Amino acid sequence: MRSAMTDASPFHSTGEVLDWLSSRNAASPFSVEPIPLECVDGWSFEESTGNLVHKSGKFFRVEGIRVETNAGPVARWEQPIIDQPEIGILGIVAKEFDGVLHFLMQAKMEPGNPSPVQLTPTVQATRSNYTQVHQGSRPPYVDYFLDLTRATRLVDQLQFEQASAFLGKRNRNMVVLAAGGVPVLDNFRWLTMGQVKQLLRIPNLVSMEARTVLSCIPLVANGCDSASAPPAPAGEFGRALFESMLECGQAMHGDDEVLSWLADLRCRYELRIERVPLRTVDAWSRDRFAIAHDGGRYFSVVGARVEATSREVARWDQPLVKSVEKGLIGFLIKRIHGVLHFLIQAKVEPGNVDILSVGPTVQCVLGAESVSDPASWPPLADLVVGAPAERVRYSCTQAEEGGRFYHVENEYRVVELPADEDAQLSDGYCWVTLRQLNDLLRHGYVNIEARNLLGCLSLI
Repeated sequence: MRSAMTDASPFHSTGEVLDWLSSRNAASPFSVEPIPLECVDGWSFEESTGNLVHKSGKFFRVEGIRVETNAGPVARWEQPIIDQPEIGILGIVAKEFDGVLHFLMQAKMEPGNPSPVQLTPTVQATRSNYTQVHQGSRPPYVDYFLDLTRATRLVDQLQFEQASAFLGKRNRNMVVLAAGGVPVLDNFRWLTMGQVKQLLRIPNLVSMEARTVLSCIPLVANGCDSASAPPAPAGEFGRALFESMLECGQAMHGDDEVLSWLADLRCRYELRIERVPLRTVDAWSRDRFAIAHDGGRYFSVVGARVEATSREVARWDQPLVKSVEKGLIGFLIKRIHGVLHFLIQAKVEPGNVDILSVGPTVQCVLGAESVSDPASWPPLADLVVGAPAERVRYSCTQAEEGGRFYHVENEYRVVELPADEDAQLSDGYCWVTLRQLNDLLRHGYVNIEARNLLGCLSLI
């Protein structure tokens, strides 16, 4: 909590961090060249299925799935999806300086980043990376997360990735408190949480991986009430967020009622996933350059040749998922009984292992055609898109994971409704306090889109 309220560090001002990030672009030359998918070195299409696989059998593969569900307006479809069964590490090393927790953040280039170098966790590595399947160097600091004698684990959670693009993929979100001195390499800097939150107001600067780890860090102890809580933030909205985290906040629905709501929907919704050969996926076609939807929508799978002097491997080829349409990720919030509540959605997506997850109020794409046609928008999107400026509590474009996605961006927004305004809700939505939402997150119920938006919220 103290770190979240501290926007200055004895090491570097936030302005100096921005200068350092800019210098990393110049100090670490790189290039990302689009190449035909059939020319991606080390990758090939299986003769029997047409699935796109790496010669090592590691990293990930692109295959096809057939989806059937009774949730939503479309009951059946087929699509390509990424199968990456290994669990990676998204980890931040922390250490206390002058009584304030600092986080060791990395300036890292990923091939799909719209802004080349982003602020990322200390470590973001798949198992194939840190076991050196690529025959490159071992990621710095990874042993702090693998060796229990080197650090104390403060956060250690398995969290799911984008269920629209990955088939049940999870990463281990970790924060560890280092014992003893920590060497600081050129591409790393110590920042307070408050400084990172400041940088989240700048488009595409803080990575998706950093945002999801930040969202997993509890700012108040579980069960904390007003009597045992630290001092509240000075700002009105920061104070409202803080009070919504406390045990004493009067929730519209009890904890058991929220869990029962989720259980009931999981029983009523159906989701059947069948793996099918990529070459047979309906409404999708492959040529030598890409795998793409026949209607020009959703996404495509393209090839890239990457050269980067700052990475464990200096040169490689890989497939990337390229978005066709920009997305919208939004929370509607409202004060109920004087306590700030978040409107969550039960979100069914093909990669969900347990049928559905807790998503933000709005999670959708708004393509060129649909932007001018509000009638085609999903429920409540008009309240997020058309909110007056005085009701917008956060708004910024943020990029998704640059290691698998190419220039995929979402507009992240938090909009506060007037306390007396009632949105028309189906039973797929529920109002919860921030404490309840954080509890659901801790148990792995909250999807990455909602986590990423929560990670952007600042108390100052």
